Amino acid sequence: SVGIDFTFHNTENVYGIPEHASSFSLKTTVGKTDPYRLYNLDVFEYELDQTMALYGSVPFMLAQRKDGKTVGLFFLNASEMWIDIQHFSELSIPKVETHWFSESGVLDFFVLTGPTPKDVMSQYAKLTGLPQLPPTFSIAYHQCRWNYRDQEDVATVDSKFDENDIPYDVIWLDIEHTDGKRYFTWDVTKFPDSTKMIDSIAAKGRKMVTIVDPHIKQDSHYRLYDSASSGDLLVKNSDSNSEFQGSCWPGNSVYPDFSSPRVRQWWADQFQLDKYRGSTLDLFTWNDMNEPSVFNFPEVTMPKDARHNGGSCGSDLALSSLPYSSRSTPPSSPFCKDLEALGDKHPFEHRDVHNMYGFWLHQATFTGLILRDPNHNQRPFVLSRAFFAGSQRYGAIWTGDNGAEWSHLAAAQPMLLSLSVAGISFCGADVGGFFGNPDAELMERWYQAGAFHPFFRGHAHLDSKRREPYLFPEKTTNIIRSALRQRYSLLPLWYTLFHEASVSGVSPMRPLWFEFPSETKTFSIEDQFLVGSDLLVKPITTSNTFSTNVYFPGSEKWFELDTWTVVDPASLPPSRYQKVDAPAERIPVFQRGGSIVPRRERPRRSSQAMINDPFTLLVALDSKASAKGELYLDDGVSFDAQTKKFFHQRLFSFSDGKLVSSTIHKSEEYKDLSQLERIVVLGLTSRPSSVSVVDPRTGETRVLETQLGPNNSLIVKKPNVFVTDDWTISFSF
Repeated sequence: SVGIDFTFHNTENVYGIPEHASSFSLKTTVGKTDPYRLYNLDVFEYELDQTMALYGSVPFMLAQRKDGKTVGLFFLNASEMWIDIQHFSELSIPKVETHWFSESGVLDFFVLTGPTPKDVMSQYAKLTGLPQLPPTFSIAYHQCRWNYRDQEDVATVDSKFDENDIPYDVIWLDIEHTDGKRYFTWDVTKFPDSTKMIDSIAAKGRKMVTIVDPHIKQDSHYRLYDSASSGDLLVKNSDSNSEFQGSCWPGNSVYPDFSSPRVRQWWADQFQLDKYRGSTLDLFTWNDMNEPSVFNFPEVTMPKDARHNGGSCGSDLALSSLPYSSRSTPPSSPFCKDLEALGDKHPFEHRDVHNMYGFWLHQATFTGLILRDPNHNQRPFVLSRAFFAGSQRYGAIWTGDNGAEWSHLAAAQPMLLSLSVAGISFCGADVGGFFGNPDAELMERWYQAGAFHPFFRGHAHLDSKRREPYLFPEKTTNIIRSALRQRYSLLPLWYTLFHEASVSGVSPMRPLWFEFPSETKTFSIEDQFLVGSDLLVKPITTSNTFSTNVYFPGSEKWFELDTWTVVDPASLPPSRYQKVDAPAERIPVFQRGGSIVPRRERPRRSSQAMINDPFTLLVALDSKASAKGELYLDDGVSFDAQTKKFFHQRLFSFSDGKLVSSTIHKSEEYKDLSQLERIVVLGLTSRPSSVSVVDPRTGETRVLETQLGPNNSLIVKKPNVFVTDDWTISFSF
């Protein structure tokens, strides 16, 4: 084993090292609990407030110093790892001591000096890779359960969403859709025409996801097993000769050796449409059980003395040869070079690379979804349960098998914040809880919270009652519909933030101290968070709660997103907490003064149906009567933005009574004909005598209609200028 100690001086709070169902600010373990453990495991109904290992591991820690500076520590090692933590807060200069020890590997660590939180995240992204820019549909709502029974059931669910005017973008199929748990197959009795089923979903602008797990049914008549076995592509027993066999969903199973680039290429090839029969380019993938899960071995995972013959943790040749992949490919490291050397000379043990097994599967699946498209120009979507440092390059992560309990809803926020600051930007928790049967109130509050999580999926266990939104009483269905519509209206903001993550490494979901690093009171807050820099969210995580205390950071006003009620920092008590209403219909969400948030507010059945919809700009003025915000637009589907610069990026700014749209980047080849339909201005001290615009395409000056809205807001109607043009809207007082 190897170990090393690090001390963070002038520090009381450290974060990161996911995944644990524990507090966001990491607790003292010395003399109190087991150390935090990083060892990817299939944990059934995990317990809360624990340092025990869960499904993924990122050995990356951040420390937020009392002077407002941030530092990071990354220990690149994929074997089992433990981290002991001890706080010394009573000292005149507080410190946090950490002791890191792993079962095998090398001391390959990186100190990231910041000094800001965003600097640390960008430095970390340079080491492990930038997040993928997800396709637009994937940041909308996903509907899943274990399992939709058959093709007719899928059609019914799809139609019921439409009948009840509830938007969704993706419907999912779990393991029961396969032929006897043989992945890349269909149960033709239940799904006799999968292509027709997928096409009918796609005709409405929607997609489908099927599960593809790494364990392969040991069956000589199964094409995948025959190919893997005859090609010597499987993990071996400790004798390095015989195939490792374990038990999982299909019964006796074998496991591809994803440490090998040759195996990853083979796996990627299985997604070709002529191999994955019944699939189409509108079908995407869910990798589960990839810790890996092995039912009949200790800790439900692969034994540590199983043998691998791979030897690479870099990008595959098939992926690295594509022009857009290099921007997210991190440099090599001593760990990777040692692994490559081992693979070239002799097998190495599973213990050395355990935490990377799911990462490699995620990478191979991502590659396969690119290569199945003849033009190699369709952005993949892959959800994975297991993860490691760098998994952000390949798609989304979720927090696994949570429960339908208020405590698990409350735990979602610190768990997702821990993932976000560790670079896993596209993350979410199963809405409603995977296990159990949530009541109507819990479902309402979970959808309201989930609408502000990066990955937004409703999911349920096989034994749970059906819980599609339209099955609840009308009041609950209405509340869920409202939460979903709010998510869809804010998709322009979410997509802009995911683009920011793809070029900077900064996650959309952020702790308060990320934007307010000098406010020490924010360092321990884990029950509220920011979406980007400008939306403050406080989920309601207890039953029968209709008001709550919200901490308001910074010196600017905050405006409630639905009612436009203002919270003035000058009126706050020293604690900076204020009690706010949280009726059943909404949770507290506030927009920061000084920001402009783009929205699309016409209700649609899916994000695809919104692509030509007009925009609303919600302008929240700061104390200087100014504001700014950005909007990023591309086709939401292809890699053309990365390879051909086919995208638009706009800067909106308000100052001196003028709202200005200016160009950050404009592509003549990518056409977007969306117009600006409405402007809402919050924080004006007086109503303008007139509002006018000079149309940049016609030169015509038009006086615009205005009206007063709630809480002294001003609504400007039908500017009808194109959002991708340069223009100025003047407010005369």
